[in-house]
Amino acid sequence: MSELKTIKKKSHNTNLHKANRAKNDEFYTQLSDIEKELHHYKNHFKDKIIFCNCDDPQESHFWKYFQMNFEYLGIKKLIATHYETEKPSYKLEIIGDRNEDGRINMLDIITTPLKQNGDFRSPECIEILKEADIIVTNPPFSLFREYVAQLFEHEKKFVIIGSQNAITYKEFFKHIKENRVWLWYWFTGGAAHFINKYYEDYATAGNHKAWMIRVSWVTWFTNLDTKKRHEDLILYKTYLGNENEYPKYDNYDAINVNKTKDIPMDYSGAIWAPITFLDKYNPEQFEILWLDDHRLMYPEWRWRWPDIDGKSIYRRIIIRNKKL
Repeated sequence: MSELKTIKKKSHNTNLHKANRAKNDEFYTQLSDIEKELHHYKNHFKDKIIFCNCDDPQESHFWKYFQMNFEYLGIKKLIATHYETEKPSYKLEIIGDRNEDGRINMLDIITTPLKQNGDFRSPECIEILKEADIIVTNPPFSLFREYVAQLFEHEKKFVIIGSQNAITYKEFFKHIKENRVWLWYWFTGGAAHFINKYYEDYATAGNHKAWMIRVSWVTWFTNLDTKKRHEDLILYKTYLGNENEYPKYDNYDAINVNKTKDIPMDYSGAIWAPITFLDKYNPEQFEILWLDDHRLMYPEWRWRWPDIDGKSIYRRIIIRNKKL
């Protein structure tokens, strides 16, 4: 890691737009971030087949994490596929201590050539997907919609990384609303640093080093249940007597809340909460009504955010307290 250099002051949009334009999705997740999240799912991994289907196993810290913790987690099998653009690739597997030396290490890895290039959409990788129990990876940001659609099509459990902007994708938000996916366990709420081997602005020809790239508003998405998901958000503010703190929208019958902690405990109507509310969302406490629903009900507002006193407010999630 001595060659890693931190690239600072690069905006989220600039970085992701470059990735989309160049199809440069070689964002490798740091081991420390993986450890911080995945230890919460220990019980889910026991006796399961884990598939990292968007990882170069030679570089992936997802593979490294599961290899190091194979016995501790009680994993049944670990699989990762490598992607090549224009030639056949390979997969790696660990099924246990093959050489019986008392530990899981490089000698226990089985390498198998693939007939195709290792793309998660290839028929070969889809067959591996069908075998797997849980998918854990950092999928290409530019293919996030397609990637998630495949997971749901095959009814897979997963823990994946994505941009928080994915919450606003209509087809993805539907799954959040219907409690088929949620944000957990460690919500960054800010920036994360990824390793990008061939970042075009900094890597020179013949001198490919590993670089760090800062990407804002990155989070984990999963459909593995945890205790945290069922903890009530503690509310301490009241609407009654403080109505001026909760203005209503010009074009939708709901009050505005700028910070999740300010959700009033005594308001039973519709509340427009920030997207970061999903970090604290307990489906037994709140109901998600929709995202920017005013666009559907009021076509004249379709291309605008909701307004308060004529001023557009950034996207909100419409929620309701189910316990009132």
